[in-house]
Formats: sequence, structure tokens, C-alpha cells
Amino acid sequence: MSFPNTHGSPAYPTSRSPSEKYWQASRSPGANGLGGYGFSQSAGVTNNLNNFFSGDRTLPMYKDKPYFAPRRTGPRLRRRRVLQGIILLLGLFSLWYIVTGSSDTYRSPWTPDTVKGEELWRWVQRLDSEQPYDGTPLKGIDWAARREKVRDAFIVSWDGYEQYAWGFDEYHPVTKKGKQMIEGGMGWQIVDALDTLMIMNLTSRVQHARTWIHNSLQYDQDHDVSTFETTIRMLGGLLSAHYLSTEYSNLAPIPDDDVGSPGEDLYIEKATDLAERLLGAFESETGIPYASVNLNTSTGIPSHSDRGASSTAEATSVQLEFKYLAKLTGEAEYWRVVEKVMQVVDANQAPDGLLPIYIYPDTGTFRGANIRLGSRGDSYYEYLVKQYLQTSEEIYKDMWDEALVGIRKHLITFSKNAKLTVLGERQAGLDGPLTPKMDHLACFLPGTIALGATEGIPLSEAKKSAAWTRRKDEEILLAKELMKTCWATYLATRTGLAPEITYFDIDTPHVSELDRYPDSTLAAGNADKKPADKDLPLKSQALYPLADSNSDPNSWRRDIIIQPQDRHNLQRPETIESLFYMYRITGDETYRHWGWEMFKSFIKHTAVVERSSHYETESGDATAYRIVGFTSLSNVNSEPPMQRDNMESFWMAETLKYFYLLFSDRDFISLEENVFNTEAHPMPRFKPTGELSTGWVRSARVPKSVPV
Repeated sequence: MSFPNTHGSPAYPTSRSPSEKYWQASRSPGANGLGGYGFSQSAGVTNNLNNFFSGDRTLPMYKDKPYFAPRRTGPRLRRRRVLQGIILLLGLFSLWYIVTGSSDTYRSPWTPDTVKGEELWRWVQRLDSEQPYDGTPLKGIDWAARREKVRDAFIVSWDGYEQYAWGFDEYHPVTKKGKQMIEGGMGWQIVDALDTLMIMNLTSRVQHARTWIHNSLQYDQDHDVSTFETTIRMLGGLLSAHYLSTEYSNLAPIPDDDVGSPGEDLYIEKATDLAERLLGAFESETGIPYASVNLNTSTGIPSHSDRGASSTAEATSVQLEFKYLAKLTGEAEYWRVVEKVMQVVDANQAPDGLLPIYIYPDTGTFRGANIRLGSRGDSYYEYLVKQYLQTSEEIYKDMWDEALVGIRKHLITFSKNAKLTVLGERQAGLDGPLTPKMDHLACFLPGTIALGATEGIPLSEAKKSAAWTRRKDEEILLAKELMKTCWATYLATRTGLAPEITYFDIDTPHVSELDRYPDSTLAAGNADKKPADKDLPLKSQALYPLADSNSDPNSWRRDIIIQPQDRHNLQRPETIESLFYMYRITGDETYRHWGWEMFKSFIKHTAVVERSSHYETESGDATAYRIVGFTSLSNVNSEPPMQRDNMESFWMAETLKYFYLLFSDRDFISLEENVFNTEAHPMPRFKPTGELSTGWVRSARVPKSVPV
């Protein structure tokens, strides 16, 4: 999941709407009498949650190294410095390695690979002669070559940032300028893209990034930051870098990562330091995290808007990161603090598992009734599935199953002409009308549904299981139909790139899934039936074209409404993310073809181009131009589109990573062994032991009558 940039406010790239700024708060938390959680090494600090963290540890510290013990950072206790001699030796070695040792012909830390940019530009000139995919089965596709094109686009993106904005949080590729989000910076671009560098085996660039992290990255700034964004991007990025560098040692191998080297635990040290500072955000009356936290004082800060309420998605999408850190360090505090959030949220007993998009940290109750799977709601549902996959805790599978039934009952409808499946919003609650509006952010759902149905294993194998039910068949078909709708939002524009928000023309009153398919498992008594596919009430239309053969082939275009204020494209990953899951799970290469069409549109329309005199063609003619970067767009329905001059960090961290994985072999960073956080940072699945276990049970559900 990723947040849009505030229009006209480049210093706040994480806000979800023009009225919201996540990186600052207009007021301090005030004297609320809250102290810090009690830590084993911090005498005199009381525990505010009835000894929530009491009890002896049963797991060892990370590699039994005492400097990973929890400690309060900021003014009370500063992080111990590494010996100056080690720093000097490591810095000298890193410099030597950058200059002499690499596997990707990277010439220097500040010289971009201009050849890649020139080759990409020449390739783009040939795209107009390539026929778009029309659904016809294709054979002999060189997916490895297509994957290399994605890698080339990443290299151009990274090298442009590295040359003109190294160490800055933001990069503006048109004007070639960088900018910090807070004084001192956060390592936003570098840390967020680090595991993509590893996955793409860009060794020397990994070394340069690692050296910067070692020498320059710090988290002691006296400034408030978004609790959620810092967790998923920075903490998640560091943890993923540690995971890949240790478990996938063949990817971008560097000596600094080797066991026994001075920098062996660099990423864990940085992650632990950051996590300790973030913990202050959870020091509310209920444990629901405040929207922001001051890095220096580790003080939680309520949202400056929304009457202090936090985003529901933000509060419930930090669990994967802290739970993995708990496993690495053996510190149960990290686990318990984020698990408590889920308990408080679930205690509200939201009808049919569908949650309003705001929650008050000090009461644990929801604010308002707006229910949606777009901004502020999305990753709550995503993390139900992924928490279950990460740690096999059945409680989260139960919550997901309940929520998905609720989604099908209350949020699914169909477009008027082509009957596209639409995921709507209930802005006035479940008793209010359904709004046929889909944020691009909501396109995470098709892949998440498929992931939840098979738990990451191939569909052909999952269907052989005794646990496979008719409901799971319907879920897979729903995932396919929603995937098609998300793909339609790309095809509907002149650039082939989706807008930020799409509305749909639907019937009045709207048609629900239960209306259209009265024999589905949403009806009482059908949940455990296991029919053959031919008996399923929900029939998937052909994946391409969008309308079936008996319909007007262009009818689907009349269903799609793009309003002027929603025409921008922020290089978002959600649709390509779902294509990645859908291909890996179903094995249908249609999803790869759709992804390839999307990738070509991104390269063609978001590229920043400049004159080049560094290369000559085989015929001797000088190449006129080269691509030097990629940017978000202001209008996907104009050609050429107006460029916004901002490369979102998730362009390199998520969008290009998912393209690369989509075109890779299925077992590369496999879904069976890994779980990706909402910023596309892979982490391992693991079995929790000792104190790392589910510490709560769901209360008995109180039946609530809600109209469909």
C-alpha cells in the first residue's frame, strides 16, 4: 500500500488527500499522564497497561548479542557508538569495493549508466509498432528478456536519484533536485529501494547504499514522522534487507554481510534503534498508535486532523514488521504491542467484519461510519491475510474470512453495461447507500483474495485439498473479476495508465452479488458445498476482451467515469501487485501479458528524457536522446501527459519490484516461503514459539442485523 503525494505539497508525500499531512502535527499530545512501557533494562519506568509486558523472556536475544536489548532512545539514553577504528576500516574497505569489485559494471557511485537510458529510449521508439496484447495465446515469449527491461528501468531510476539527489528523501527527476522530508532526512529512497537492489542483483549499488546507511543514516531527529509510513517503509526496508542478505546470499553478495564481518548486523542495529523510537506512538490509553511519533523523544502525537483519530489501516498495518523484529531479537515487547492493537480493534465487533476508516487511540472506538477498501481502510484487510500467513495464527484467518463475506455482501456490485465487478464504498456506513468509487489503492484486493484462498500455493494444488470449498471457488472467481476491473481502468485512458480514482456507472438500486447469484454461498446454508466448477453460480467472463462475445465490445468503456480531479497517476503498485499474485497462484499467463502492457505504458509516458551525446548507433548516427528517470503524471488522458516532477519512493520499492517478480520464475522469492508487507518488502514465514504466541482470543460475536 502506498499513499499519494499531497498536490502542491511535495514535503508531505505520504498524505492520502490534499487536506491531510502525515508528516506534521499541529499540536503536541499534552500532559496526559502517560509514561513509557516498562522495559527490562529501564528501571523506574512504569507499565501503563497492567503489566502488559511483564514476564521473563524465554527466547534468546538476536544471536545472544546484548546490544540488541531494548532501551529507550532519545534524551534518556543514546545509542552506543561503534568503535571509530571499525568505522574507518569499514569505510576504507567499502570505498575500495565500490571502485574495484562489482558484478554489474557500475563505474562509480556518482556516474549513471547512461547506456541503459539510451537503450531504453530507442526501445520505446519501437513500441508503437508492437501490437498490443489482444488475448490470443502467445508462445515463445522471452520473459527473462522482459524482466531485464524492468531491471534497466530500475537502474535508470536509481542512477538518476544517485547522481542528483543522493541521501535525500525525495527526488524530482525533471528538475534533478532532491529534498528532505525532515531535517537530516530519513533515508527514504535508499532504504525503501534497498531490497529491490538486492532482488535485482545490483551488487555495487547495494554496497553504496549500505555504506551510506552505515555512515549517514540516523533516527534521532527532533521531528515527528508518520508512525505507519516509517514502519512499513523504513523498518520494513531494513528488516527485508537483513532477511535477503542472510537467507538469499546469492543475491547481490557483499563481504560486509558475511558472518563475522564488522557490519554483519548493521540492518538489525538500525531497525532496532528505529523500532525503539516508534514504540512511543503506542503509548495511548488503549495501545492504538498515534498517527505520528517524535523520533528524538519517542513521543506519540495525535493526528492534527480528524479530531485526533488515527487511520484504521495505519494502526493495523504495522504488525508484520514488529513481529518479525520480535523473532529476530527475541524481544516479546515488539510482538505484544502490535498484537494489542488487533485485540482492541476487534473488540468493537464491527458488523460483518467491516471497519470504519478512523479510530481514536485514547478510547479504541471508531470515528464516523465510512467503510471502504481504498485509502485509510485498505491494508487492514491485507494484513489479516498476511498476519495469518506470516505466523499461522488462526485468529487472523477467522477475521479475514468474516471480513471477506462482509465485503461480498455489502461492497460488491456490477457496472450497468458490461457487468464489470465493482468494489464500492459505504461512506455513510452499512445502512447507507453504496458509492461506486474505486481508489487505485483498492486494487490490492484481487491478489489478496487469491492469496487468502490458496495461502500462496498454486491453485491446481490447493483445489486438491480436502479443505477446499465452494466458497473458495467463488473467492477465486471474484478475484479474477476484480482483477479484470482494475485492468479496465488502465485500458480506459489514452496513456494506458490508470487514474488515481475511478467511478462506475451502476444500476439504481445497485445489484449486489446476492441479487445476481442467489445460489452463492452468501445465502444461508451454502458455505460448505463443494460442487464441480460447472455448478458454480458465479461465472467468470472471458478475461479478454473485457466484455463477453454477446455484448457490445465497447460497452465497458461507458461504465468507467474518470473525474477531472482524479486523472493523475502516482506510479502506484497495487494493480501490478495483484497481477503478480494472480499469476503466481493461477498460473494464467494472461496476467503476465497485462503486466507487460502496463509496463510499456509506464516507460513510454512517465519517462523523463534529455538529449544525449554519449553513444552512437551501429550505423554511426549519434543517439539523440536518453531516458534519465521516471515521474508521476498529472493527467493520464492527455498525450503527452503533464509530468508532476516527482518520483515516488514506491516506484522503485514496489512497482518495479512487482513487475520484475511477475516476469521471474514462479519459485523466485516464492509465496510459499515469504510474505510481502504492504510496501512490498519480503519477510519470512515462521512458527512463533515461547512468548511469541497469540495472546488473545476473540470475544463471542453479538449478532447485528445489517441490510444487504
